[in-house]
Amino acid sequence: MLDALIVLIFIVAGAGIGYRGIEVLPPEVLARVSSLESLRLVVSPFGALIGASMGLLAQTNYRRLERKVKAMPAVNLLTRSGGLVLGLLIANLLLAPIFLLPIPSEFTFIKPLTAVLGSVLFSYLGVTLADTQGPSLLRLINPESTESLMLADGTLKRAMAKVLDTSVIIDGRIDALMRTGFIEGQLLVPQFVLMELQVLADAGNDMKRSRGRRGLDILNSMRSDFPDRVVIHPADYADMGTVDEKLVRLVSDISGMLLTTDYNLNKVATVQDVLVLNINDLAQAIRPTYIPGDLIDLKILKSGKEPTQGVGYLQDGTMVVVDDGKSAMGKAVQVVVTSALQTSAGRMIFAKLT
Repeated sequence: MLDALIVLIFIVAGAGIGYRGIEVLPPEVLARVSSLESLRLVVSPFGALIGASMGLLAQTNYRRLERKVKAMPAVNLLTRSGGLVLGLLIANLLLAPIFLLPIPSEFTFIKPLTAVLGSVLFSYLGVTLADTQGPSLLRLINPESTESLMLADGTLKRAMAKVLDTSVIIDGRIDALMRTGFIEGQLLVPQFVLMELQVLADAGNDMKRSRGRRGLDILNSMRSDFPDRVVIHPADYADMGTVDEKLVRLVSDISGMLLTTDYNLNKVATVQDVLVLNINDLAQAIRPTYIPGDLIDLKILKSGKEPTQGVGYLQDGTMVVVDDGKSAMGKAVQVVVTSALQTSAGRMIFAKLT
């Protein structure tokens, strides 16, 4: 409807200009016209046709501008509007004295020309300044305004809530990660996960009981150090039997992220399009990379397959096979890396004594 209205306005305006425009023709031209009404009836359709063409052009540009404005972040829209208003205000204040100057009548066109050029120039400068310094100015006025606007228009995203499963709590590395600040957002511990830890802590098997108590101790430590970030979530799903099913359902319902060290749970959640952070994957990704020529301080713990080989281990468990290292068994030595091998069982580094 709006597109048709824009085109219609231009058609009417073009026809009106064609109809009334002949009155500005020179008198000698008008004297040769036998019927002004007939000329108007001929010129008006041409004016309407030109108006229709200009209307289509205006309508196309309007829609293009509308799409750009809709796609523009709210922060940019607000700051550019403020910059435009500020530029026009400064232009009017600076150009006002010019209109008070005595100018000969033949040069009066200078005043409106200066006003137009000055307004365009200062408007452009205002918009440009808003693009570069607008967010900083908003932050000075209200430190929370820029973040709120960017969150509202999707430029920024809030940190997803992370749901902890039993394995990642018992593993314990999540506590260290929180202390380093690499884990952001809120951490949710579902009530059914807490119940599973309690069942493990009360188990008759010594290993299970030890794991359950370790998980509860780590959870209490995290809640004590980060009371606002570690929250017990009351959700439960009585229609689901296993804790893994409940975890996947909860993470999906809250559009959060699952933290785990369980390989199988990781695969199941990924199949169901649930975002997963696996602490083991993180540990694998940040393991140091050794290339031939690197020096490593290592303790030779045992002999290797070959008679003269010695074997030691890095802190992350990587096996290092040292040529002629058997003679240094039980000693801390410095070795130089000769090669590295990635196998299905993990990574293996070959080295020799320095």
